[in-house]
Amino acid sequence: MLDDIDRRLLEILIKDARISLKELAAQVGLSSPSVSERVRRLEERGVIRGFTVEVDPQALGYQLQAIVRIRPLPGKLHIVQKLIEEMPEFGECDKVTGDDCFVARLYIRSIDRLDGILDRIADKAETSTAIVKSKPIERRPPPLSPS
Repeated sequence: MLDDIDRRLLEILIKDARISLKELAAQVGLSSPSVSERVRRLEERGVIRGFTVEVDPQALGYQLQAIVRIRPLPGKLHIVQKLIEEMPEFGECDKVTGDDCFVARLYIRSIDRLDGILDRIADKAETSTAIVKSKPIERRPPPLSPS
C-alpha cells in the first residue's frame, strides 16, 4: 500500500517526471536521499514502471486518431494480433471481452490512409471505426487514494 508521502511523490512525478530530486524533496518535506530511496522502492515494487516522454501525434503529422474495434474471424485471432503489433500506426491496443476482441487507437496522417491500414486486416477480421473528435479526458493514472 501507499502512504501519504508516496502518494504525494507520485502526484508530483505524474505532473513533472523531470523534476529534480532536490525540488521533489522540498515539496514533500524530506531529504533528497530519503526521496531517492522512496522513488527507488516505488520502482522496485512496480508502482513506477518508468519515466517517459509524451509525444504529440499532431506535431508528427498525425492529424487524426481513430478508435478501431476489431473482431477476428474464426481461427484468425493470433494472426490479427500479430498484424496489429507490427503496424506502427496502432498506438495502443487492448484485448477485451465482449463482441470484439481488440479495441485499438490508430494514428493516421489523413483519412485517405485509414482504408490502406485497415485493408491489411480486412480479410482476417471485421472492424468498426470511429474518428476521435476530441479527448475530454487525457490518459491519466487511476486514483492514488484508496476509495
